[in-house]
Amino acid sequence: MSENVAGLLCYVLGWVTGLIFYFIDKRPFVRFHAAQSIVVFGGLTILRIAVGILFVTGTGFHAGFGVLALLSIIGFVLWILLMIKAYQGEKFRVPVAADLSEQIFGKS
Repeated sequence: MSENVAGLLCYVLGWVTGLIFYFIDKRPFVRFHAAQSIVVFGGLTILRIAVGILFVTGTGFHAGFGVLALLSIIGFVLWILLMIKAYQGEKFRVPVAADLSEQIFGKS
């Protein structure tokens, strides 16, 4: 499988495919996208859970719903953008997430 296709596949199911590709593929390009996928979509998943617990179960249902909708839109836009960039062979860095993924997983 070519690097750009593997890089794209790192994002297909969010942090799950990122985790799979991080452990099965040792190429630096693929590991970069896998680590970034884990951080970006894992972080968004954690944020959605936290917002759900804080707002939806509490009294701020409408505010929580708006924040959840915003997080979903951001996630969808990032999902499409990152898959396209990986397929084009680019190491597109999400500003905070790329730095965090390098701290956690090391520089690829």
